Amino acid sequence: MLEVKNINFFYGAIHALKEVSMEVNRGEIIALIGSNGAGKSTLLNVISGMLWPSSGNIQFEGTDITHKKPNRIVKFGIGHVPEEKQLFAPLTVMENLELGAYLRFSWRGKKEISQDLERVFELFPILKDRRKQLAGTLSGGERQMLTIGRALMSRP
Repeated sequence: MLEVKNINFFYGAIHALKEVSMEVNRGEIIALIGSNGAGKSTLLNVISGMLWPSSGNIQFEGTDITHKKPNRIVKFGIGHVPEEKQLFAPLTVMENLELGAYLRFSWRGKKEISQDLERVFELFPILKDRRKQLAGTLSGGERQMLTIGRALMSRP
């Protein structure tokens, strides 16, 4: 399903990822563990297209996604929940959630999007209560819930 082969990434002269390879098969759950600075976040950013590797290859369901832009990678069904809780602080909770489904906005997709919103609200009821609140005013835990909810809206 997801195959990462010999990925190298540099931050300037710092070799952050050295020949990283891994495979994730359908239905598997994988945990990346390591100390601070080990490259966990860098690897996830490379997989999701936020960073492009110096060398190596990433395949998702047989398609090369190595140098695809993040919006193209989302279309393949890959979601990313950044640890930095990168929300759009001046937008409401509802607007942030709707942005998670931006690739699916069409007349046909509105019913599905409404159903997905309800699913997110089932998982995180506080978000339904705060849907009109600005994302930047949420607590840390609420911001993390919103970040996860926004990723789920893309139907990863």
